[in-house]
Amino acid sequence: MSRALLAYRVMATIVGVLLVVLILVGVPLKYLLEDGTGAQELGDWITGYLGVAHGWLYMIFLFAAFLLSRRADWDIPYTAVTLLCGTVPVLSFWAEHRATARVRREHGADAPATTS
Repeated sequence: MSRALLAYRVMATIVGVLLVVLILVGVPLKYLLEDGTGAQELGDWITGYLGVAHGWLYMIFLFAAFLLSRRADWDIPYTAVTLLCGTVPVLSFWAEHRATARVRREHGADAPATTS
C-alpha cells in the first residue's frame, strides 16, 4: 500500500504544480499580453511545452490514483472525485491531502510513505 500511496502523492504533486503554473502563469501571459513581447512568448512556451508535459504526466497520475483506489478499496464516487480534482488548479492539492489521510487512517500506511 505504501508504494501505491507514494506514487500517487508524487504524481499528484507534480501534476498539481504543473497545472498551477500552466493555468495561473502561462495562460495569462500568453493571452493577456501583447503578441511578440518577451512575457507573451514565455507564456506561449509555458502553454506549449508544460501543457504537453502536464497532459502526459496527468495520464500517469490517473493510473497511480486508480491503482491506489483499487488497493485502498475506495468506492466509485470517491475515486471519481479524486481523479477529477487533478484537473482543477489548487484543488488537486486538497484531494491529495484528503486521499493520503484516508489511506493512512484506514490502512495504517507509514507516516512518511517511504517504505513498501
